[in-house]
Amino acid sequence: MSTLHCEGLRVRVAGRTLLDALDFGVAAGELVGIVGANGAGKSTLFKALLGILPADCGTITVDGQPLASLHATTRARRIAYLAQGHAAHWPLSVREVVTLGRLPHVRSARDEAIVEQMLRATDLAHLAHRNVLTLSGGERARTMLARALAVTPAVLLADEPLAALDPAHQLRIMQLLREQTRQGLGVGIVLHDLPLAARFCTRLVLLHEGRVLASGTPCDVLNDAALATAFGIGVARFSFEGAQVPLPWTLTPAPLAGA
Repeated sequence: MSTLHCEGLRVRVAGRTLLDALDFGVAAGELVGIVGANGAGKSTLFKALLGILPADCGTITVDGQPLASLHATTRARRIAYLAQGHAAHWPLSVREVVTLGRLPHVRSARDEAIVEQMLRATDLAHLAHRNVLTLSGGERARTMLARALAVTPAVLLADEPLAALDPAHQLRIMQLLREQTRQGLGVGIVLHDLPLAARFCTRLVLLHEGRVLASGTPCDVLNDAALATAFGIGVARFSFEGAQVPLPWTLTPAPLAGA
């Protein structure tokens, strides 16, 4: 079973500790949501797992092998990364951008079929010939996700892939990622939408000030005390189709100085 795992991870940048004593993993078939306030360390975690940011200490392994021992091409085939922002700098067509996802692989007859599959899966087939620079933010976000999925990786790390999407496409993308995990993909996804995290993720990791505050099922992690600590919020809760859904509702009072 394919697994990306870190243990005891610490990352320091310019003398500031961004991650400390952090354990995390994504296995095949999992949709792991990473939640937490701005600055909690979510994007830093992904960059460290990819080797973009060096770790001061701790281990990072892919299927039990040290990340540093893997050739760059092997890393690119095993782990796909969707960064924040979905920036595009060249006037390529949507199809050409998605085809870039096949670059880590030896060119084969499967490439075109995989690209077409991902264009359809992300609702982009009708935009395949459009210049990516002319797309809306949401259309560009879906293009970059399709490119990452076209890698056909073992693990996908997606940093806020829903940020620019309308509600219908947010649901479509989460449903797509759940379907991909049923086919064996392991997905780590940074989310700010707690109801979507509770509904779709098989497991959640709540980060707070560079450490894991809570980890487990959505019901276990999104408890009142943890949400008050991590976000400073209180939630309203409702049950729908068997799922317990937290809805951010109030700000909790800030703790008194020295309390």
